[in-house]
This record gives sequence, structure tokens and C-alpha cells, in this order.
Amino acid sequence: MRFPDAEGLRPTPERVRQTLFNWLGQELHGRHCLDLFAGSGALGFEAASRHAASVVLVEENRSVSRALSDNMAMLNARQMQLYSMNALQFLTQNTQRYDIVFLDPPFGQGWLPKLLPLLPEHLAEDGVVYAEGEVALRDGDGWRVIKSGKASAVRYHLLKYAS
Repeated sequence: MRFPDAEGLRPTPERVRQTLFNWLGQELHGRHCLDLFAGSGALGFEAASRHAASVVLVEENRSVSRALSDNMAMLNARQMQLYSMNALQFLTQNTQRYDIVFLDPPFGQGWLPKLLPLLPEHLAEDGVVYAEGEVALRDGDGWRVIKSGKASAVRYHLLKYAS
């Protein structure tokens, strides 16, 4: 697989990815996943390899998107779709519901407070959001932190929305 040299690309560390997929379960058969800041695609490709029914990648950076597209073609990843656009733009245009949303935005840009209020309408019943950030998240605004951890400067959480 090919990964572009892109400033700010910060793939989820392998140890954190392993913890995440232990939380989600080793098999994702029938699950529909959304990776809003795909970056290297590590979370989306991992979900696809665990038999997710569909994986939607959203990546604004054009060179990163091209690399993701090339990797999807090389792996013949038919259950994956790629949208080269801003995460906010995608959420305002998309009406699909997802079982798992991966939310690993660039740090220091205030993405989580902008996106979390939009996500409930994109979650399937019993859907969860995996969120990474530089600060610990707490229960509030309908969100419940069901699992969390810390690895170096990365805080990671599994969230559920209480409708």
C-alpha cells in the first residue's frame, strides 16, 4: 500500500487501533462504517478487513485521497467508497446511517465540538462513535463515554448517543 507524504497526517497508533477493534469486536459483518477524516485509511481498511458491509472514507486532502483510491483499487476493496471533501460538507449532504463512525480529526482545530452535534442523525440504532483527540471527553449533550483510553498525547473514546 502507498501512503502519501502529507503534512499533519497522524495515523491512529497500532496499539490504539488494536484496542479499538477489541472494543468493537473482531468481526464487523454487516456493519456500515464511516471514517470522516480517513488520512492514511488505517481505520477504514481495518474495518473492511474485518468484513464490514460498507466503509465510507472522507478525506479532504486531494493527494491523500488519490493514495487512498489507489490503495482501494490495489486491494479490490469493493465495499469501500471514497469522498474527497470536507467532513462538514459530507455530513450536510449525506443521509445514510452508520453503525460505526470513526472520528479522528486533526488536533487543535476544534473539530469534535463542530461534528458531534451532527452525528446523531447519522447513527444507526445502537451505533457508536470512535473519537480521538487531545483532551478527554466527558458525558454530555446526549453523548455517553462508554470506553476511553490514553496513549501518549492521544485520548481515544467510544461514544454512544442516548436518544
